Amino acid sequence: MKYISTRGGIAPISFKEAVMMGLAVDGGLLLPESIEAATEEQIESWRGLSYQELAFAVLSRFIDDIPAADLRELINRSYATFTSPAVTPIVKKGDCHIMELFHGPTLAFKDVALQFLGNVFEYLLKESGGHMNILGATSGDTGSAAIYGVRGKERINIFILHPHKRVSPIQELQMTSVTDANVFNLAIKGTFDDGQAIVKAIFNDIPFKDKHQLGAVNSINWARIVAQVVYYIYGALKVTAEEGVDQVDFSVPTGNFGDIFAGFVARRILPGRIRNLVLATNENNLLTRFVLNGDYSVGSVVSTVSPSMDIQVASNFERYLYYLNGEDAARTRKEMEQFAQSGSLHFDDAAQERVRHDFASRSVNEEETIAIIRDFYAAYGYVLDPHTAVGVRAGLAARQSGVPMICLSTAHPAKFGEAVHRAIGQDPEMPVSLAALADQQTRCEVVAAEVEAIKAFVDAHAL
Repeated sequence: MKYISTRGGIAPISFKEAVMMGLAVDGGLLLPESIEAATEEQIESWRGLSYQELAFAVLSRFIDDIPAADLRELINRSYATFTSPAVTPIVKKGDCHIMELFHGPTLAFKDVALQFLGNVFEYLLKESGGHMNILGATSGDTGSAAIYGVRGKERINIFILHPHKRVSPIQELQMTSVTDANVFNLAIKGTFDDGQAIVKAIFNDIPFKDKHQLGAVNSINWARIVAQVVYYIYGALKVTAEEGVDQVDFSVPTGNFGDIFAGFVARRILPGRIRNLVLATNENNLLTRFVLNGDYSVGSVVSTVSPSMDIQVASNFERYLYYLNGEDAARTRKEMEQFAQSGSLHFDDAAQERVRHDFASRSVNEEETIAIIRDFYAAYGYVLDPHTAVGVRAGLAARQSGVPMICLSTAHPAKFGEAVHRAIGQDPEMPVSLAALADQQTRCEVVAAEVEAIKAFVDAHAL
């Protein structure tokens, strides 16, 4: 399997090269040359596999330059850190099948991909004898999951930008309490979008990127996406078998488009099994406006009780745009350059029809988010975190009789205790790993949200 850029400016490269490149050197995002549908025989052979076995079957379709035995070991080591034997267990509550993606080390869905990516980085650097400086921006959960994925690993330093005082207190502690020598937390005086723009600008400075061997852990890295494809396939096969149906729907709370793009890929692999992908947003509804109105234009970031979705520029949108453009890299490059200048793209009726064939969407406001947490708890005794609540609210609105709705639960509710308390009048149960954070020492630098300030810090602390 070879990988290409959405902007067409690189020769096809291997999976190993794609992982280490992160962002394509032409400024685009990397994608496999093709996404082949599985045969009915293959799909049936996947039913009943453990999560790890299914991950090997799916990832092997995209990774052909890591020996099978090594890939199995990387997968098994990655998911040995999860507290549930099922890795991503599914519980049925009323009309929803809740897929719990928060059983990894940082209690967020990002662990599913970043435990794997951290081990892949370590494997490749040991093989090459090289080193890497990871640079990423987070709206909350990516940062801690990335840090936990590479903390203490040889040949790797990690620099994570988060918006100062715009993540939840527990999210902040999860990052800043990791004081390993190879971990650097940078709180920028700005928004997540500012951090994301800084990271992208630095990656586009090719001499600087090459000088420090910069690597990416944000969902611009294809390995993040492909690892997340697995749980869509796992959920679709499990629930269709349990419910005796042919298709399922998924509702996905998303701000950066990466998680739901993994669902888009999974649907291509599983023809006829995934009917609808419901893209759920909070008041930062850039993606909902795109799906419903063909309007992809930047607005102001609104702070909400679901802060990991407080995003106005979706870093994975370009991957979907490439397919929306009929895999026309030149057109995609032109449109992304236009967006960089104007902050806006608009799509004609034909394009909008294709988008609405691929996705449904709903924006969920703060009042609705709090209400669904309260009502879901009253009905089922089950506590939703505010991001999951956005997905559940949108999923229930889009649900059709006879088609099971799988709602992705992206974080443990204890990570957002203030919102939960506001909804149900009590704090969520606190896992031991989070309770222990309050007594930990922390380390963090508050810095200006400026490219040169971040480059100067990396210059001073890079391997």
